[in-house]
Amino acid sequence: MDAAGVSRIAGLDELSVMGGTEVLRRLPGFLRLERRIRRLFAREDVRLFLPIDYPGLNLRLARSARRQGRRVLYYIAPQVWAWREGRARKLRRDCDRVLTVLPFEAALLERHGVRAEFVGHPLLDAPRNPEGAAGARPAAGLSTPGTNRVVGLFPGSRAQEVRCMLPVFAEAARRLARRHRDLDFIIARPPHLPEALYSEAGFPTAGAREATARSWAALTKSGTITLELALAGVPMVVGYRMSRVEWAIGRRLVRVPSIVLVNLVAEAPVVPEFLQDGLTARRAAGALEALLDEGAPARREMLRGFDVVRERLGKPGCAARVAGHAVRLLAGRDSARGAGATC
Repeated sequence: MDAAGVSRIAGLDELSVMGGTEVLRRLPGFLRLERRIRRLFAREDVRLFLPIDYPGLNLRLARSARRQGRRVLYYIAPQVWAWREGRARKLRRDCDRVLTVLPFEAALLERHGVRAEFVGHPLLDAPRNPEGAAGARPAAGLSTPGTNRVVGLFPGSRAQEVRCMLPVFAEAARRLARRHRDLDFIIARPPHLPEALYSEAGFPTAGAREATARSWAALTKSGTITLELALAGVPMVVGYRMSRVEWAIGRRLVRVPSIVLVNLVAEAPVVPEFLQDGLTARRAAGALEALLDEGAPARREMLRGFDVVRERLGKPGCAARVAGHAVRLLAGRDSARGAGATC
């Protein structure tokens, strides 16, 4: 959006937090931002509010926009299927329409009276041969492309996630390196996190797109990155850790059979996952090792599962479909309700 000329008042580097403790620490800043946006709604001629994911803040802003008579088009719906299903009532009350990027979300929201539509996943529109992919100059520390297989480590986009996951991921990589001399390792680092955060791991870093394009297999946290890797045909093992307090709370609130989006979309255990105390370097390395050989049964079975995921994520053109909904709402051609009614 920066590249497209959007006027930004806050970025993901300021808003990206994980866990209740970090949210509380940053709460005063979030409240100041919310007040600033509310004033912007009132001061500017904002006709359409298009919140994208980030429900903690965006649901509150959607309520404010609705009360002021603005149209609300929620894109990338909050994951009410995983936890806090009561948020669906807020979506029904405050949104003209909710657009989902996972195939099973729209039907669930419609059961709560939300006007929802599946528009396909934006990852299907991502370039398949991005800058930094195979054929470009490799990240510092990697062998010449084609000489060694590369295992990508994807510990997350938040500093707290990296601190939790990277030590285990790096130890798993070192275990594999001792047994397989033909492996290189690369860590995906988002641009807003400092290189120093990764220095103790001892492996080179690169952007997530480059790391994905170079990887033969991957050890990754959960989240959208699992869909990116699946669409790129990169077999993976998923691991996730958080503080013990947050884990104790989360396991009571989250109601899904898997935390891996690939498994949820495929409706099958396509990708192995290791959570909290179950995530150890030994287990992660063992599961990754089963995916390294091209003809390995586990690798071939996983790639077949990825084909199912790719089919279920819809067709390219998600952004155009979202833009079409926005234009129709602004023009008053959408059948969405007027302010104050129910979806």
